[in-house]
Amino acid sequence: MMNASAAISPAVALRTITALDFPDLPRADVPEWMPEVRHVDPAELVVDEGYQRGLSDRSIRLIRKIVSEWSWLAFKPPITVEVEGRLHVIDGQHTAIGAVTHRGIPLIPVLVVRAEAVAQRASAFVRHNRDRIQVTATQLHAALVAAGDEDALTMAQVCERAGVTLLKNPPPFAKFKPGDSMAVSTIASVISRRHAKGAREILEICVKGRAAPVSAILIRAVEHLLFAGEYKGQIEPDRISALLQAMPAQLETEAKRFAAERKMPLWRATASVIFMNRRKARG
Repeated sequence: MMNASAAISPAVALRTITALDFPDLPRADVPEWMPEVRHVDPAELVVDEGYQRGLSDRSIRLIRKIVSEWSWLAFKPPITVEVEGRLHVIDGQHTAIGAVTHRGIPLIPVLVVRAEAVAQRASAFVRHNRDRIQVTATQLHAALVAAGDEDALTMAQVCERAGVTLLKNPPPFAKFKPGDSMAVSTIASVISRRHAKGAREILEICVKGRAAPVSAILIRAVEHLLFAGEYKGQIEPDRISALLQAMPAQLETEAKRFAAERKMPLWRATASVIFMNRRKARG
């Protein structure tokens, strides 16, 4: 297993990050008041359905996850505003509902801000849900590796041995190097289906083919060539790599045309095109 500590970047004090100084950026006026932290009974919190989202199936799944995996280490205090003596939630309703549903959490900390008008509260709700950077699958994977998650460590080991570099963010101008990949979800699925050995074989073929990046489409195409009944055993791994290296642009163009003509997924079309060109690029 990979050592989790090896994947953790050194901590950096915020005052040392001078690149974010933004000397020409105008500064907003800061109000005199500051948010207040209160410990409250989550059942006493109110959700204003006038602008809050209703509970979708995805919301229910999230609440179930919060209840079954409750941890103060993962807890983010809901943002609330006091309206006529009651605290209305403007961000964090799933956390609050999860706390109530759990039935074993009598008090939670909340952050109380000021927003007297409904329009202000609705605006705050929009900002909390719009002005945030969503965590990508690759960033989450890096965090899971640092946390010692077994599945994430297995993926990291498979990729390392195959020569794949998992990036947390896309490179500038999308200039990927051979072996670079951001296809975390696809690799996880392949490991689940083919286990570590099969996934490593698939990724090694892509790396030997100088794929830049090792994309989800290519990974699925190579998996299909190796394991699907219609192709299994009919094309050597080294031949796939040779084709990927010798004619990447042609394969991509032909696959897109084939997918459009046959109305099939691009990964399946890519597998077909590679197979049809299998007699080329020998050696």
